Amino acid sequence: MGPPAIASSPILPTSWQKGELRTLLITLGVCCWVGLWNARQHSDALVPELITSNAIGVSSYSLLQVVRLFFHGRLPAWAVPLSIPSGFLVGSKLAGWLGGYDVWALMFRNPIAMRNTIIDTSLIAGAITAFFLYFSYTRGVKLASEQNRRRAAEALQAETASRLALLQAQIEPHFLFNTLANIHSLIAEKPDTASHILEKLNSYLRISLRRSRQLTSTLAEELELVETLLSIAGARLGARLEYNLSVPEELRSHQLPPLLLQPLVENAIRHGIEPAVGGGKIAVEVRKTRGSLELTVTDTGVGLSEESPQGVGLANIRARLSSLYGTEGKLALYANSPRGVIAKLFVPTSPS
Repeated sequence: MGPPAIASSPILPTSWQKGELRTLLITLGVCCWVGLWNARQHSDALVPELITSNAIGVSSYSLLQVVRLFFHGRLPAWAVPLSIPSGFLVGSKLAGWLGGYDVWALMFRNPIAMRNTIIDTSLIAGAITAFFLYFSYTRGVKLASEQNRRRAAEALQAETASRLALLQAQIEPHFLFNTLANIHSLIAEKPDTASHILEKLNSYLRISLRRSRQLTSTLAEELELVETLLSIAGARLGARLEYNLSVPEELRSHQLPPLLLQPLVENAIRHGIEPAVGGGKIAVEVRKTRGSLELTVTDTGVGLSEESPQGVGLANIRARLSSLYGTEGKLALYANSPRGVIAKLFVPTSPS
């Protein structure tokens, strides 16, 4: 939805705001300055000039406020030409009653002598009205602009959340299919092992489903998913897989987008350990660097090669990092020595 056209917007904001008192004080200040100027220019008494200029200026201001009140904060275009002469008339009568000059009456008694005064007081009403309109209008435009920016930010947030949900739903089901096939093959020969794997798989799917519905998680929750994943892989691969997790306790409460770490561990199992004849080891390490969490998944599997697949999992992680952190979130892959892969994930953190 585009920003509202200014031509069709109300001249004033639709609610009373903090600047109303300031506008009134500025109006009084301008009126006093004009009264002082008139007294010096025409050698008149200062007090009557002050009374006259303030009475006309405040009357015009008050009539505009009355119209605003009647229209629930809005000021129709016709109110401006109506308020200036009306304020001049009312202010003149009020000034005469308070001890100032009834400019309206003097205008008819001696039009030539009062010409300068009439011009001055007319300028007062016009200037006060113009200032009031400009001040209120710019404030209304600013409010509308802020509302548009807020709506745009909310729309971007909703779009990002939708995109992240879609990316989270793209977690490759290869691990699930492999595990189910393995359970099927073990049912007859090793029913206890098959039952154990099935129990772990049920726990894994329950945790994974819960994570996929969240935009934020904690490192402890993600490690729970990773540990379940490694437990299932360990039951399937037996002695061919060793694994350990090294995570300081104080880092476990850190916020972490869900399902960023899990695909790295799944890749290490699928593309590193499973193809290796002798299996290997997977190590998960987390540490805090300057402004980031550094999550490292190291495996001693078959390692990187030109034929190594770049599947949905890694592309998924990079796309989500880009959506969440721009260039501050990174995923890097390195060759491990003597064999295997090191995957490093850098996730920005808030300052402690």
